[in-house]
Amino acid sequence: MDNGYLQTVIVLSGGLSHERDVSLRSGRRVSQALRSRGIEVVESDVDSTLLSRLAELTGSVVFPVLHGEAGEDGALREVFDLLGVPFVGSVGSACRVAFDKSIATTVVGAAGIRTPTQVALPHETFRELGAQVLVKALGDQLGFPMMVKPSRCGSALGCSKVTRARELPAAMVGAYAYGSVAVIEEFIEGTEVTVAVVDRGRGPIALPAVEIRPESGVYDYTARYTAGATRFLCPAELESYVANRCADVALRVHAALGLRDLSRTDLIITSDGEPVFLEVNVSPGMTETSAVPLAIETAGWSLGKMCADLVHAAAARGGRKRMISLAAH
Repeated sequence: MDNGYLQTVIVLSGGLSHERDVSLRSGRRVSQALRSRGIEVVESDVDSTLLSRLAELTGSVVFPVLHGEAGEDGALREVFDLLGVPFVGSVGSACRVAFDKSIATTVVGAAGIRTPTQVALPHETFRELGAQVLVKALGDQLGFPMMVKPSRCGSALGCSKVTRARELPAAMVGAYAYGSVAVIEEFIEGTEVTVAVVDRGRGPIALPAVEIRPESGVYDYTARYTAGATRFLCPAELESYVANRCADVALRVHAALGLRDLSRTDLIITSDGEPVFLEVNVSPGMTETSAVPLAIETAGWSLGKMCADLVHAAAARGGRKRMISLAAH
């Protein structure tokens, strides 16, 4: 039993983003893991009843398992802070920076970590200046192949590998379907890994790296969430010094972005063993095909114990002083 003085954990999943289904799957797994530790769990979606539910469940901790903009852009977490509700995960201001790929890459690069060369283009700019001129300029600067992805989206939605100039306009349209800003960056060949960082109240540590080998060769949405579509190797098949480098980079990313409790950093390892930052996730997937639960198991932990530790750390930290009475809602 890990419940101690904790009354209830509200596992928040679903939402209205394109990643709703994945979030619900993650939420169910986190809820099951917490219940396995004897903790009372209330599963909740994000809707008009949420604030009244928080008012009824005083002394509770929120465990957000929301994916996509509605859950990872920091807005909801700032509401929790405003209301004095303790929650698992990074604060809203850090989430805002981490969730925007172009801004996060700039911050991480400034911390001395290698990042891909990239350009962020708003839809209006792309439309007004014209695809023909921009395609040539991007090709001259970045070369082919290149990656195109939405600046503010997860689960590889809207991401494309572009191998020739004529493919770029369609890839841009695909990225703009998920947001108003597209990121175009150099494609770096190498081994793709992801490294989770967890702080259970005793300082952040990096979990074993997970190597990602999609059967299709592209780690897209289907490869991420279809059983058997991707091989996950944990620990990754890396030389020990390379694995140590990956762990160090993930910890530095976590610190540079001011993250808290849990993050997952995606890296590509070049042929000379250098990890290159791709992106970071403040609310990583917890589904049956997600990398973080696998890394937790490889580290010798249980998902239930880790989630319970994060909840207790959040409860001990508490929420900021309540500025608004929940009972009024």
